[in-house]
Amino acid sequence: MSLADELLADLEEAGDEGEDGLYPEGEEGEKGGLEDIPEEMEVDYSKAESVTSIAKLRNSKQFSEIIDKISAYIGKQRKNSEVSGPVEADPEYRLIVAANNLTVEIDNELNIIHKFTRDKYSKRFPELESLVPDSLDYIRTVKELGNNLEKCKNNETLQQILTNATIMVVSVTASTTQGSLLSEEELKQLEEACDMALELNQSKHRIYEYVESRMSFIAPNLSIIVGASTAAKIMGIAGGLTNLSKMPACNLMLLGAQRKTLSGFSSTSLLPHTGFIYHCDVVQSLPPDLRRKAARLVAAKCTLAARVDSFHESSDGKVGYDLKEEIERKFDKWQEPPPVKQIEDDAYQEDLGFSLGQLGKSGSGRVRQAQVNEATKARISKSLQRTLQKQSMTYGGKSTVRDRSSGTSSSVAFTPLQGLEIVNPQAAEKKVAEANQKYFSNMAEFLKVKKEAKM
Repeated sequence: MSLADELLADLEEAGDEGEDGLYPEGEEGEKGGLEDIPEEMEVDYSKAESVTSIAKLRNSKQFSEIIDKISAYIGKQRKNSEVSGPVEADPEYRLIVAANNLTVEIDNELNIIHKFTRDKYSKRFPELESLVPDSLDYIRTVKELGNNLEKCKNNETLQQILTNATIMVVSVTASTTQGSLLSEEELKQLEEACDMALELNQSKHRIYEYVESRMSFIAPNLSIIVGASTAAKIMGIAGGLTNLSKMPACNLMLLGAQRKTLSGFSSTSLLPHTGFIYHCDVVQSLPPDLRRKAARLVAAKCTLAARVDSFHESSDGKVGYDLKEEIERKFDKWQEPPPVKQIEDDAYQEDLGFSLGQLGKSGSGRVRQAQVNEATKARISKSLQRTLQKQSMTYGGKSTVRDRSSGTSSSVAFTPLQGLEIVNPQAAEKKVAEANQKYFSNMAEFLKVKKEAKM
């Protein structure tokens, strides 16, 4: 047997052992193999019979108990002095924490109802989902339109929900949609889902109002910085004061951020990465170019105040007042005008030819400064400077007429010593030429020659 035949025989034996040992049940059973893990897909609620089968929060016992307790406490205003023992043991504090947690559950329930409504109504108007991205606006629009899409035109109720540009796009798209009419049972299911969503949203706002009225009791320092309304909103989204105190400032600034794609010809747009902190009064009081910087500062101070409130320190709000004063000082510093640049030298004295050079000027240790021609911005040597000074004295200073000019032209100049002066440049040139011929001409001779003394 050759080497190749031996290798093939070994491979066949190894294959038989693998089939018998690794997968003993073979084709009859799949227990020894790997299980196929199905991919997670979005739940389809189009086949659900009713919204109550998937959204069970409104009819739950916990929801009804919290709402009833809020109704009982909402008319009573308590103070910190009435609380005896640790604040965590107080029943109203527990109610506030439970109410904050309930708002998070309400948001999740609203998302489920929105998916149910979207899957059901896509049969009638599938394009509406992309035109109205907000969940509550979508639910209100579905409740208003129903089967009759012609209601988009001149509808006052719809104008309170959507912008005019969005209504125009929705009406144009509704006229060309390929959706089919819904049955009476499907319309009834959609109406029930819309009513449940609006009722849950109303309960959420009621919880926010109650928590806002108790913010001076639960988070006094945080309420002083951003106000009770904003403090209640960010604490409700975070899921309580303890969760808010554990959150970094960069995440706290994004609480309440909304993502919308405005369609149509709308010129308004939402700023990205802006939440409740950005839209509070203390930030909106600044100019638009400073608001993002101010939102980062306020978010950092809110994080510190939330941590103080979570440990129930400074119940009188002293830390909150100190942090707010620090914020206001920085705001005032940002809005200060730049300092006025003062002129160090006397310009009139320099025009007269008197200057101290670099003496007394900051940022330089030199005594003299190189002369620079203002016309060409080039450095001038001392010999050229003397020549220019001599010419300026000869021709009466700077002139609007060049040196080489006709005899009929004249030069008018303002000199620092003589004031207004009229000079004939050609006459001055003639005078200089005569002096040069007298002393530096090729024909001139020495007038006096000193002879050396003979020894």
